[in-house]
Order: sequence, then structure tokens, then C-alpha cells
Amino acid sequence: MSSELFLTLLVSLVPPIFTIAQSPDSQLCPDPVLSRLQRHQVVLGETLPSIAQNYNLIPETLIRLNPSLKGGSVQVGQEILIPPFNGIRVTVPNGATWKDLATAYGIRADVLFEINGCVKTPTVVYIPGVNWQTGEETRQEDYTGLQRYPLPSVARVGLAYGWHSDSTTGQSFFHGGIDLLAEVGTPVLAADTGKVIFAAQEGTYGFLVVVDHGNGRQTRYAHLSRFEVKIGQTVKGGDVVGYVGETGQPDLLEPHLHFEVRYKFPVGWVAQDPETHLPKL
Repeated sequence: MSSELFLTLLVSLVPPIFTIAQSPDSQLCPDPVLSRLQRHQVVLGETLPSIAQNYNLIPETLIRLNPSLKGGSVQVGQEILIPPFNGIRVTVPNGATWKDLATAYGIRADVLFEINGCVKTPTVVYIPGVNWQTGEETRQEDYTGLQRYPLPSVARVGLAYGWHSDSTTGQSFFHGGIDLLAEVGTPVLAADTGKVIFAAQEGTYGFLVVVDHGNGRQTRYAHLSRFEVKIGQTVKGGDVVGYVGETGQPDLLEPHLHFEVRYKFPVGWVAQDPETHLPKL
């Protein structure tokens, strides 16, 4: 599987007319890959290659995850751990960061961060085995060209997408979107046509709306003061989905909209830099 495949999850101020509930299809941050391992018990007639093929894996993936398979053979009744996609389990050296892992294995740090459960400090992680398969068609499709800006006018970016260092603790953290500075109560607009799949309170996001645009594409609007849409509603670019607020745990003291653009890869919903997709007003 090529690396491009992994580069090219989800109250009182709410108007009572709307039902607030979580869509079962939303996943804001996927569970760590290593918590999603299946168990397969070998039956008569199975071989290591046949088991790997049944799960769309290569034998090397199973061997590296199951040391008992090092010889390449399996026994009837033997139990094997099965990961959701090709890769290796790695014990992270003390003090190593997601950036260090990205450099070592050639996988973007934000991708590693999200498929391993968005933990701040990696210890034991799963690294996608992107260089073990050849001849697979590279997926070039990407999410570009949003129809609308998510606010009525262009706003100053208070916190950009990407990795940042906390001035107080010195720790690095990944910011999966951009924080657009705006006054509380400013209308928040759908950036493109799509279906609302989430409209509820969600952890640090606070009041959050997620719009699915089809073809594995999503935009997310966080820290809202209230909603103007409900789950299942179809919106067009420019429709009001909510209003700027200060709910959840914003990264900035100034009021702002936290806006994300995400694309669904085989490893999960991966955040992309929204600034590359926003229209020039």
C-alpha cells in the first residue's frame, strides 16, 4: 500500500426544537488500532497465507504481530491476532515524539497520532506497513475547492493547523483544524453541500456540528454557542449551521470557530489543512 494512500473519526443553550443526539456514523477520533485487534482461531486446512488473504493482509503483518508464527506455519486451534490493516507494532523509545516516529517510518505524524487514539505521549503504537505492497494503484483524490468560507467574512487565524508547542508545559500537541477568530454569536456557515451527521456536545469540541459531503469528505464546526441544524438535515454551502461560542475546551482565550476538514482514509478520518481548501474571498 503506497504512502500516498495514507496521506491523500466523530443543553440549555440549544434551541428546544432540535433533538441533540450523536450519529452512529460519526467518529471524532478512532479507537487505537491496537485496541481493535481481532482473534482468529486456526481451523483444519488453513495456512498462514490463506488466513492473511481472508483478512486482506499479507503474511508478514501477521508474523510481526504474532511471534509464534515466525516459522511461517500455523497449528489447528492456534489463536492469532488480526489487525485491521497491514503494519507493525512498535515499542516507542523513551522520550520519542510523534514527529520522531514520522521521521523514522515515513508516515505523517498527524496520521500516526490519530490512528493510535490521539494520545499525547506514544508508548506502544501501530505503524501502517505502507511499503510492503507494490503495484497498488495510488489514490490521488483529495478534498479541494470548498464552496464557501465558514464565516460571513474572512477572519484572522488565531491558531493554525499542525503541530504546536504549549508555551506553559513545553509539550507538543497536534491541532487538527484552524481557529478563526470571531465574536460570540457570529453565524457559522456550511462550507459546502452535505448532510449533518452530528450535532451535539462532544468533549473538548464543545457544541459540534459535523457535515458529511460524500466521497469520504467531512467538515467540522466546534465550540458553538448553539445549533441551527439537526442530524439528518441536508445543508447547502452558506447555510447557517450554528453560532460562534466558547463551549468545550478551546485552545485560545479569544472567541473563535474551530474548523476542520477531514478525509476518510483506510486508517480512519484524517485531518487536512483547511486553509488549502478555503475559497479566496
